[in-house]
Amino acid sequence: MTLFQWLLFILGLQLVHFLGTWKLYVKAGRKAWEALVPIYNAVVLMKIINRPKWWVVLLFIPIINLLMFPIIWIETIRSFGRNSTRDSFLVVLTLGFYIFYISYMEDVKYIENRSLKPRTAAGEWVSSIAFAVIAATLVHTYFMQPYTIPTSSLEKSLLIGDFLFVSKFHYGARVPMTTVAAPMVHDTLPLIKTKSYLDFPQLPYLRLPAVQKIKQNDIVVFSWPVDTVEQFFKRTNRRIRKPIDKKSNYVKRCVGIPGDSLEIRDGFVYINGNKNELPDRARLQFYYETDTDGKALSVKSLRNRYHVREGGRLQDGNYILNLSDEDAELIRKNPTVKSLNKRISPKGEREEVFPNLASLNWNKDNYGPIYIPEKGATVALNPESLPYYKRIIVEYEKNTLKVEDGKIFLNGNSEPVDSYTFQQDYYWMMGDNRHNSEDSRYWGYVPFDHVVGKPVFIWFSWNSDGQGISKIRWERLFTTVGGSGKPVSYFYPFLGVLAIIYGFSWYRKRKKAA
Repeated sequence: MTLFQWLLFILGLQLVHFLGTWKLYVKAGRKAWEALVPIYNAVVLMKIINRPKWWVVLLFIPIINLLMFPIIWIETIRSFGRNSTRDSFLVVLTLGFYIFYISYMEDVKYIENRSLKPRTAAGEWVSSIAFAVIAATLVHTYFMQPYTIPTSSLEKSLLIGDFLFVSKFHYGARVPMTTVAAPMVHDTLPLIKTKSYLDFPQLPYLRLPAVQKIKQNDIVVFSWPVDTVEQFFKRTNRRIRKPIDKKSNYVKRCVGIPGDSLEIRDGFVYINGNKNELPDRARLQFYYETDTDGKALSVKSLRNRYHVREGGRLQDGNYILNLSDEDAELIRKNPTVKSLNKRISPKGEREEVFPNLASLNWNKDNYGPIYIPEKGATVALNPESLPYYKRIIVEYEKNTLKVEDGKIFLNGNSEPVDSYTFQQDYYWMMGDNRHNSEDSRYWGYVPFDHVVGKPVFIWFSWNSDGQGISKIRWERLFTTVGGSGKPVSYFYPFLGVLAIIYGFSWYRKRKKAA
C-alpha cells in the first residue's frame, strides 16, 4: 500500500470508530467530536474504560495492536454493563461491530467506577494469558527472538540443534510489514500447516535505530531473499511470493559488506585482495575424499569424534567426509587412511553459481571478483553488468526495467540509462561449511531490508545423534555466539543465581510468617 492509501485506510477506521462509539462517548460525559479526532479519541477512550493512557501506544505497534483491539472492544462494552461471556464473544467475533448494536439498539448506562478485576477465575486466566502473549510478542518482534539452527551451513561455529536468542536491536529492529499475522509464529501455523498471515495490507519498510552496523564476519539472521517455498524443508513444485518479513529465516556469516570487492580462491574468501581472517571460533569445512586402500573406515566413529555430519561411501569403497582442515590432519594419521584429499573445484571449471552467466567460468570454490553494492554508490549499467544487478533493480528496489536493442530503460522513461545508483546496502552471506551451504554464491546479494538480527546467545543445544541425557550438549548451554577463545558455559552460574534468589525468597517468606 502507498502512503496515500494508508492515509485513506486510517481515516476510514477513524470514521468507523466515530460512528460506532460517539453515543457511548456522550453517555460517558464526553463530547461527541472527541470520538472523531485521531489519537486523541484513543486517549479519551482509555479514560472512559479506566485503563492507562500508555495503552494507546500499543494500539499503534504492528502485530501488538491486533492483540490489543479485542481487549479494547471487550473493555468498552464492559464499561457500559455488558459483562457476560456471550457479549465478549460477540464483540470479538464481529471484529468490534457489536459495539454498533450496543450503541444504537440498547439503552446502556456508563459505569464510571466499575471493578477492573475479572469476575471469574476463567476470566482472570484469559486476561493474564492475553497480556503474557502481548508482552512475549513485543519482546519477540522488537528485542529478542528465539531461533533454532536447522542446517549445518555454519558447522562448527553453530551446530544443528543449537537454540539461539537473536537480537533484533543490534542492527535495528525491523518493524513488521505484514500487518495481519498470527503472533509468535513465522509463515506457517503449527499443526494445521497453513499460512499464518494475510498478504494485504502491507506497511512500508521501516527499521528502528541500530546499536551497531553489520561488521565483517558477523553471523547474521536474515530473510532468504529468493524464498518462494510454501514451507521451509518441504519444497514442492508450488511457488509463492512472500512478504519480506515472512520469508524463511537463514543464518550465515557476513563475509562481504557494502563497497567490498569479493573473490573466492580455492574455497577461501579474499576481500579487496586480502584473505579474509575469520574469528578463532570459526572453522571452515570442506569435502574430503579418502582412499582407504580397501580397508573399512568407521564413519560413525569419525562422526562421534570429529562431529562429521555430511558425507558417505563412494562406489569404489572410499569415503567423502566433511571436515575442517584441522580434523583432516588428524584423520590422515588413521592407519586405515591411505590418502585424504580436499575436493576443490578447479579454477575455470564452470558450475551454476550467481549470476549464472555462460561467459563466467566460476564455481563454488573459485569465484569472482564481484562488487558488493553500497547505498548511494553508482555503477555502470550495460548488457554485461545488468545480470549482476537486475534482481536488485527490479525485485529489491522496485523499478520497472526493459531492454531493447542493447539499451536499458527504467520506470517507463523514454531515455535509456547507462548507470544505476543503489538505494540501500547489500551484503554477501556464506556458510563456514563451504561445500554444504546454500548461500550468496548461488543466489546473490542480501539487501539490508532483509536483515533480521544478530545471534548472541545459545541457551540450549540438542544433539540428535546422542543417547538419552547425552543428547544435551551441556558444554554449549548458556554460551555466547560471539567472542574469542573457547566458548564458556554460564549454565551452572545461572543455576547458582537461581538457587540464591529462591533461597532468599524462601527465607523472607518464612521470616514474615514468623
